[in-house]
Amino acid sequence: MNTLKHIAIGIFTLILCQGCGVYSFSGTNISPDTKTFQVNFFQNQSPRIFPGADLTFTNQLQDLILNQTNLDLVTSGGDIIYEGEIIQDYVSPNTATSDITAAQNRLTIAINMRFYDAKDPNQDLEQRFSFFFDYPASQSENAVRDEALQIIFERITQDMFNATLARW
Repeated sequence: MNTLKHIAIGIFTLILCQGCGVYSFSGTNISPDTKTFQVNFFQNQSPRIFPGADLTFTNQLQDLILNQTNLDLVTSGGDIIYEGEIIQDYVSPNTATSDITAAQNRLTIAINMRFYDAKDPNQDLEQRFSFFFDYPASQSENAVRDEALQIIFERITQDMFNATLARW
């Protein structure tokens, strides 16, 4: 009877382990063959150019992938490659007052991304990502720009990660 119990537990454990498969706590769907990634410089090609925004975005994307995967960052020959450019950076009035003036402004940034997977070219992707930050019209854009870029880039990099590595 004791032997039968050990066999049943062994079979149950085997079925349980078989059903789980490969699972990642970060939700990534990366091939086990993929070991490295490369993020090429995302140049700012928008009509408005603010110094440093392109470097900040590139670094933030690298940091996100480093923190959420076990892939190694390389400068060339990566198994997966991110590249693209900042294509829009503009401010528009978002809400108006009764005096027909802006009560709130919206900073919007759009980035065109190309993703290449050397191990599985079927996963290659080109997509545009954008996000915005609303702020009171009484504040200048320069006063909120650092906070706005942090929030916008955090959202865009997470959206890129989800589209390419989590495949949501």
